[in-house]
Amino acid sequence: MEIALRPDGLEPRMIRITDAIVLDDAAFEERFVRASGPGGQNVNKVATAVELRFDVRASSLPLHVKERLMVLAGRRMTADGVVIIDSREHRTQAQNRDAAHARLIALVERAAARPKLRRPTKPRASAREKRLATKKRRSAVKKLRTADDSE
Repeated sequence: MEIALRPDGLEPRMIRITDAIVLDDAAFEERFVRASGPGGQNVNKVATAVELRFDVRASSLPLHVKERLMVLAGRRMTADGVVIIDSREHRTQAQNRDAAHARLIALVERAAARPKLRRPTKPRASAREKRLATKKRRSAVKKLRTADDSE
């Protein structure tokens, strides 16, 4: 992951996920809200929690990555195709912003990784024979336990 800064040095301009996938900061929208929990009066005054919104459908991601991202996002995905990542674990806005960006990047990285194709396999003949022999042995043991009702 590589983040290129704007000329003013304040905010990332481009986030490089892989060689082929680069996210522009215009692709997501940040909203700052008041966080609940400990922090004293600071909680009531400062909006430190970050709500990061990433529009998957409007993004420049390849189609296969978009599809996997929609599946991976789960309940974080809205009906409009927007992924919402909420970060409120830190006490500062900057730390929460970085945490939200890191979680979004990790999610996109997981979606970019192609899953391995499963090759169907067949059990070997010796394994089948061994399984059947074990079943026969088990059956014989259970047969010995039953009462003989032929009298």
